[in-house]
Amino acid sequence: MSEIKDGGPAFPDGSQNQWGHPVHTGMALRDYFAAKAMQGFIAYATHKGIYAPPDEELAKVSYQLADAMLKARGQG
Repeated sequence: MSEIKDGGPAFPDGSQNQWGHPVHTGMALRDYFAAKAMQGFIAYATHKGIYAPPDEELAKVSYQLADAMLKARGQG
């Protein structure tokens, strides 16, 4: 089973723990990209009058697009 590459934190703040290791809190870049993709799909569908409530297929497509964005950045 392959590990999902999430792109690291979406909003890194550079903070470190007491041993000097980076602290990664908050959402992963992959989740941020997927959320933005889903937001765009829903906004477009609403604008066109073809709005349908989010479902599992929309979530899958949003994550596929997020994975493509990470790959384009060289992180996927």
